[in-house]
Amino acid sequence: MNKLTDTTERIFSEDALKHIYECEQEHRRPTMQSVAGSVQITLGKTADLLTKMASRNLLQMKGEEFQLTDEGRDYALQIVRAHRLWERYLADETGFAETEWHELADRHEHSMSPTEIEALAAKLGHPTHDPHGDPIPTAKGEFVPHGGQPLTVMSVGDMARIVHLEDEPETVYAQIVAEGLYVGLEVRLTEISPERIRFRSNGNEYTLAPVFALNISAVPLPKNHVMASSDCERLTCLEPGQSGKVVNISPTCRGPERRRFMDLGILPGTLITAEMRSPSGDPTAYRIRGALIALRHEQGNLINVKRKGKNDNDNQQ
Repeated sequence: MNKLTDTTERIFSEDALKHIYECEQEHRRPTMQSVAGSVQITLGKTADLLTKMASRNLLQMKGEEFQLTDEGRDYALQIVRAHRLWERYLADETGFAETEWHELADRHEHSMSPTEIEALAAKLGHPTHDPHGDPIPTAKGEFVPHGGQPLTVMSVGDMARIVHLEDEPETVYAQIVAEGLYVGLEVRLTEISPERIRFRSNGNEYTLAPVFALNISAVPLPKNHVMASSDCERLTCLEPGQSGKVVNISPTCRGPERRRFMDLGILPGTLITAEMRSPSGDPTAYRIRGALIALRHEQGNLINVKRKGKNDNDNQQ
């Protein structure tokens, strides 16, 4: 029982360190209430926890105010680094859904030694940002800020590239994921009002409530920037008998599914023809490099194509 108690206390301590560190990075003042909410324990237990952390020289307390010591900050960096590297791993190498990355990384971040963290970083090619756009600190604590600003502070007509998607609260992040938005997407703002934020990208129009748009940060693009062609559309837009050439596979398609698409020959320039839909409307059978492949609607939405016109060359790449 003591071992379990010690382990639980260590995890609570590490979660508190991570919360306080992130507050410092965002120039927010951590409070007893914010730590309790982050660690999900009572205020009484939080007070005991912070007192023990102070006795271990992880933080300094002055009344109700507290801040990390150098030792505490180094410890926190290790936890943040482990968490964000794990999210990068889950995004690039596994088939877990985006909405699962955060919780899974929360579990693994507490069980990694510094040596294991460095091995994971090397395996991933020492990435600088996690899949949400949060910077991954190096072992020395150095990092590259994403440099973005919320879409809500931009102006109509601005072009921008999304550089960060906040993954908390979970309900807001799930809605952003459902819209198919991702880090790296280029957008053009078409409406900004108290009721909605509207923008276009790759021929698609998106409408979000401001509370959701606040969780999306982007960097402005030059006025003369040329965005992707607006005649690009999702594969699912093709009706049976219509064809389109692959422009790209959405960056939201990662890991094993992306590799499967590429193994099927779904590459830029490949001609795909919609042959038939099942009686229920899903899946749809597509002719791809001579083979008939059934793709579900959610899979077809990950493939962007340019519809083939009458005057287009019929040669398939």
